[in-house]
Amino acid sequence: MTGEARRPRLLVFIVAYFAETTLKWVLERIPASIFESYDCEVLVVDDASQDRTFAVGNEYRNVHPTVPLTVLRNRQNQGYGGNQKIGYVYAMRRDFDFVTLLHGDGQYAPEELPRLLEPLAGGEADVVLGSRMLTPLGALRGGMPLYKFVGNRILTGFQNLALGTRLSEFHSGYRLYSVAALRKVPFRLSSNDFHFDTEVIIQLLNAGARIVELPIPTYYGDEICRVNGIGYAWNVSMATLRNVLHRSGLLYQRRFDPLTSTEGNARYELKLGYASSHSMALSAVPDGATVLDIGSGPGGLAGELLRKGCRVAVVDQEAPAEPTAGIVAYVQDLDAPLGFDVSPYRYLLLLDIIEHLKDPELFLERLRSRFTHETKTVVLTTPNIGFFVQRVMLLFGQFNYGKLGILDRTHTRLFTFRGLRHLLRDEGFRIREMTGVPAPFPKALGPGLLGRLLLALNRALIRVSRTLFSYQIFVVADSTPSLDFLVEDAEASRETARGEPPA
Repeated sequence: MTGEARRPRLLVFIVAYFAETTLKWVLERIPASIFESYDCEVLVVDDASQDRTFAVGNEYRNVHPTVPLTVLRNRQNQGYGGNQKIGYVYAMRRDFDFVTLLHGDGQYAPEELPRLLEPLAGGEADVVLGSRMLTPLGALRGGMPLYKFVGNRILTGFQNLALGTRLSEFHSGYRLYSVAALRKVPFRLSSNDFHFDTEVIIQLLNAGARIVELPIPTYYGDEICRVNGIGYAWNVSMATLRNVLHRSGLLYQRRFDPLTSTEGNARYELKLGYASSHSMALSAVPDGATVLDIGSGPGGLAGELLRKGCRVAVVDQEAPAEPTAGIVAYVQDLDAPLGFDVSPYRYLLLLDIIEHLKDPELFLERLRSRFTHETKTVVLTTPNIGFFVQRVMLLFGQFNYGKLGILDRTHTRLFTFRGLRHLLRDEGFRIREMTGVPAPFPKALGPGLLGRLLLALNRALIRVSRTLFSYQIFVVADSTPSLDFLVEDAEASRETARGEPPA
């Protein structure tokens, strides 16, 4: 005998502010069918209204005791975004599966709930957005003011271009979320203002959430608009641009970092197909060369080198999760004495590694002790702390470490062009090439027009000043043997010249 299947738990969350004339109307329009299909509760949170909004909610509950309705009131106004946070935390604390956002002024039709819930209930989406712009004429017929219509289209177009998305609008307040998806994003850090809606979409996009848009009818009544349109557009644009910088690794933004993002070397992805440190390193290694990739991370570049016919070995502090045929792997803490042999390899890669070491000087000294008269080519990259973004942030007193980018919190040493040149010179390397690498805009923005334009602009600026506009430093250098080796080699040569076997 099987028990009754568990119904999904749904929270219908209504944000209310000065809604005494509309709240009862909104509550009455919630379809009865959702109480049959879902284990449903209705939550009204009055954001410290100075009218009878809270009282109206409680009166409705008393008159309709069979409706599972909870009415809360904030003692202090939390703002549109802050009020949403309360509802979403409520949903998480009570283990709801889904939460849908309605407005207490009736701008969004509760009658549409059953249809909008279908992608969530069917496991096809993590987020459903009710869009007024999928039927643009319907939005205008529904009373949307022309200036709002035009502003919505312009802002959404800019956001799609910057974020690599194709949403019909970012600015609908009719939203349905999987609570599991909300648990993956730091929405608690988002603004309490109206652009909370934009920030939470960006957070969900960064977390890989599946977003589905469905058309909804548009209704504009005699409600009071409390949004400053110019200020809202500015805040939305700034949030979007900050995320572009965050994705590029230029300016870490904790609020846009998914709570599920991983630590360690698995997070480093190859940057290929455009001017990047990985593309430049691959170009510096000829086909068929012998290569040792030191600090290889997950080893993705090794696979590209294999395709060039190279004989490849990798060194990292962790063994590869999935060993690849033809690639020799050494497990080595690079802060410890070196236990691997460099002699079989002509090219040594040190890509984004020395900034993670406790003592880069000691590491390079230990590496040099393995060199002989046979010249090795060292290909090295590291972030440029002199990048103009960091200089501007310092000018404004900001120096924040994060999970990615130049100020990755695992970085222990940071270099400028001059500082790196002195380090390599002191450790006996002969620099053949030292150039700048642009920021990985295509990685952050996708391969579209905006990413390509910003990359081209960055490359042009590097030609003006590499020290100021290079995101990373790219070096090709030749090895030289250490003094200890030269003394030992001279002594061995002397003994050989005397006809005596070397000791």
